[in-house]
Amino acid sequence: MRALKILVVVMGIMLVVGFAALVGVIAGRVSRSGPAASAARAFTAPPIDIPRGARIEAMTVGTDRLVLALALPEGGRQLLFIDLATGTRLGAIELQAPR
Repeated sequence: MRALKILVVVMGIMLVVGFAALVGVIAGRVSRSGPAASAARAFTAPPIDIPRGARIEAMTVGTDRLVLALALPEGGRQLLFIDLATGTRLGAIELQAPR
């Protein structure tokens, strides 16, 4: 019974020391890291042209691109692909209703 009490005390001390070490490591990493690299540079991209009178109905983000679902004024639909890294237009796909 005495060995069990000693084991519980030692494991409790190990838990407290481990938790303190974890908090110390996290605090050290947070204080060392400066502002993010992406926050340091300004984002500039050329404007993206969409057809006159078109409405953006939906936006979907992938790993490296943005897809805009456009409703065209003539009643058609179009998907517009934009590169997230550069902000440039990659291409467009016209959607047609089945005949």
